[in-house]
Amino acid sequence: MERSPLDADRLRAAVTARWARVEVVERTASTNADLLADPDAPDRTVLAAEHQVAGRGRFDRRWESPPGAGLTFSVLLRPAVPLVHWGWIPLLTGLALHEAVTEHAGVPSALKWPNDLLAHPDGGKLAGILAQSSGEAVVVGIGLNVSTRADELPVETATSLAMVGAPDLDRTALLTAILRRLDARIAQWTDCQGDAAACGLATAYRDACSTIGRPVRVMLTDDRDVRGDAVDVDEGGRLVLRTDAGVERVGAGDVEHLRPA
Repeated sequence: MERSPLDADRLRAAVTARWARVEVVERTASTNADLLADPDAPDRTVLAAEHQVAGRGRFDRRWESPPGAGLTFSVLLRPAVPLVHWGWIPLLTGLALHEAVTEHAGVPSALKWPNDLLAHPDGGKLAGILAQSSGEAVVVGIGLNVSTRADELPVETATSLAMVGAPDLDRTALLTAILRRLDARIAQWTDCQGDAAACGLATAYRDACSTIGRPVRVMLTDDRDVRGDAVDVDEGGRLVLRTDAGVERVGAGDVEHLRPA
């Protein structure tokens, strides 16, 4: 199957009013690593790769996608927002991705805290998000399966927009839609100095997140296993769990949605 490349010129013309630098490369090890290694990259830099050969997700998992089958890109931000609120960056990124996929591709989707986009309501994983910080900068990487076939997916729990019924998609137009929604959500968040509740971001995220309101199991970065009911996301973007031992707030972890008892 022939896959059309991203049109870098068309992408730049569509989004450079709000994004300072937009680059598309044929191949790289990791778009996140490239931006983290660039100390001079301006706020709102975008780097997309047709093929990423050493991409990583949470817990250092490998992210794989055939050339041209998805959207693999990173954005670098230098937020003028108190550090305590930076936990909202991957969440607002997920919300923008959810909105663009729903509106542009016509695919119902839902968010799984903190970094996954699922085919709605409890389908396979369409996309993953990884945020990494360095000094005053944070780099957010996004990997979205667009035309990926079942035999090209790295795990059985993944899916793609094509596999859940989206028509042939223009990836340049889809990436444009994602960047425009992301720009709007970043502006909303920064205008309120990161106060997600005051600007309405928290409400929008809760409405889109299928994790809230259900029993979950969370594997934490220190290898602890926490089970409870996910009841909210707090002011710092942490998942609030009601457990047998009381309330626990989780800043990072791998979430498994459980069936109600």
